[in-house]
Amino acid sequence: MIAPKQAGISRFIDINLREIVPFIHWTFFFMAWRLNGKYDDIQTVCDCGSCKVGWLQKFPENEREKAQEALKLYKDAQEMLRRFLHEKIITINAMVGIYPAYSDEDDIYAIRENQEIKIPTLRQQSPSSDGFCYSLADFIKPENDFVGVFANTVLGVEAFAETFEKEDDMYHSILIKTLSDRLAEATAEWLHYKVRKEIWGYAPNEKPDVKEMFKTHYTGIRPAVGYPSIPDQSIIFTLDKLVDFSSLGINLTENGAMFPNASVSGLMFDHPKSKYFNIGKIDEQQFQNYAQRCGKSPDVLRKWLAANL
Repeated sequence: MIAPKQAGISRFIDINLREIVPFIHWTFFFMAWRLNGKYDDIQTVCDCGSCKVGWLQKFPENEREKAQEALKLYKDAQEMLRRFLHEKIITINAMVGIYPAYSDEDDIYAIRENQEIKIPTLRQQSPSSDGFCYSLADFIKPENDFVGVFANTVLGVEAFAETFEKEDDMYHSILIKTLSDRLAEATAEWLHYKVRKEIWGYAPNEKPDVKEMFKTHYTGIRPAVGYPSIPDQSIIFTLDKLVDFSSLGINLTENGAMFPNASVSGLMFDHPKSKYFNIGKIDEQQFQNYAQRCGKSPDVLRKWLAANL
């Protein structure tokens, strides 16, 4: 356990887009367009014809058409990023709260303003590769520890995309939305780096190597709501009590979805052995226990965890 340098809430409003762009994981951007090739060096391709031809020739002949499509898409995305920046189309906001915390079996308790807020977690029932069944509560000590709660969003996306939809230009509308999704994830990556280096400060000597970050070669984790280790989307209402989503411009639907869609929220842990994992399927006994710990009707909760039952 390392006491944070800045406990409580740290809020970042209207973050400079130039700070976020280096954290974009372009592989997932291409995957959203069903372009699954390896384009790791696409950022090195300049606009001259010989450079493009040289890059395309690296690929087998049967892959060049998709590589050329990926290159065009990347150039269009770069142009859109320039528009975002110079026309001030989007606003990026983020916040993180670092709170005293402790664990009690599979529950995490975060303490804000002398109020204990319970964050129930699920435990794997099929072991991870190391033979252990993990719960996120394993990464919080039974006393005198800390947990981070974060949220970030990209505002202005929907209105801008709509201007293209009115002209039946669905390509640019989808481009804006997929690019904004990657910016939201990049902001979460940027925020986590600042937390490790400065705000919590438990990894002050970490080098700013984004490629290594994409491989999760860093201490601590930032599992997001709806991802494999936090499959219960309803937990987002609990996190809202710890970081006020509305102060960033995020609204929650009754189904726990965030609007704007280009938003991310979740937890942060500094435990040196914390790792990402997939909850997977759980049995009825754990489900009933989890419902009781959540204080929710099993009938209501079942819809939130349908994929895990």
